[in-house]
Amino acid sequence: MERAVRLIVMFAAMLLAIFLVIVPTAGAAGTAKVEGEWNLTIETPNGTGTPTVVFKQDGENLTGTYKGRFGDSPLKGTVQGNDIKFTFTVSPQGQDMVVEYTGTVDGDTMKGKAKFGEMFQGNFTVKKKTAEAPAPK
Repeated sequence: MERAVRLIVMFAAMLLAIFLVIVPTAGAAGTAKVEGEWNLTIETPNGTGTPTVVFKQDGENLTGTYKGRFGDSPLKGTVQGNDIKFTFTVSPQGQDMVVEYTGTVDGDTMKGKAKFGEMFQGNFTVKKKTAEAPAPK
């Protein structure tokens, strides 16, 4: 009986140790970090676009600016794990159109789909802009 109790206590201690190691690691993986400037390439039936996005991140919440063909637009979105979603409004030809990007983050790249109101959709890829080296002297 004493041996059984010792085995149960050892097993419980081992489970606790595993839990203490795994849980912090899982939490560290958490939400992708996307704050900063990103260069997009968007393929649509209307051609290819190369806008930029500047994200500000507060946990899972995103704000920022989309800079594209129709000017600058404020954006809002979320990033949960590696899944990203953000929207903004543009006004081509005087009509408001909500643009919605949904995709996945993989380090300094993203990919996914963009939906331009009810008009059309396209595929996008994104690369985080890196600090440019200073010009040689």
